[in-house]
Amino acid sequence: MLKEFKDFAMRGNVLDMAVGIIIGAAFGAIVKSLVDDILMPPIGFILGNRDFSNLFILLKSGAVPGPYESLALAKEAGAVTINYGQFLNAVTSFLIIAYALFLLIRGINRLKREKPAPPAESTTKDCSFCFTSIPIKASRCPNCTSEL
Repeated sequence: MLKEFKDFAMRGNVLDMAVGIIIGAAFGAIVKSLVDDILMPPIGFILGNRDFSNLFILLKSGAVPGPYESLALAKEAGAVTINYGQFLNAVTSFLIIAYALFLLIRGINRLKREKPAPPAESTTKDCSFCFTSIPIKASRCPNCTSEL
């Protein structure tokens, strides 16, 4: 049973999938950092010094009554919140990843496109009398015995 599992795990497509998952997780972390640390701070600055990760709607105050200055303080107090700022960050991350995958797949498809092979030279011709297919080098039709 262990040998069968080893044979299964060492197949090319399983290893390719594992590598893809690992690289995808690393790419996701990079995109999350890009969104949280590079894209959203300037957008928040332009929109009046807003930190998108701290945008939330308070549904119910926690042990310490609000208002809360940040999402971390609200969570610490046990407040019930809708965290729409984190959702906006997640949507932005998704859109960046989807666009990057689109570009990757588009590039792979462009590489896969093969030019059609030129038609092979014909090795036969038609007899002009009986229209049977015969070898090009034939000087007499084997079917109707006409000289070509």
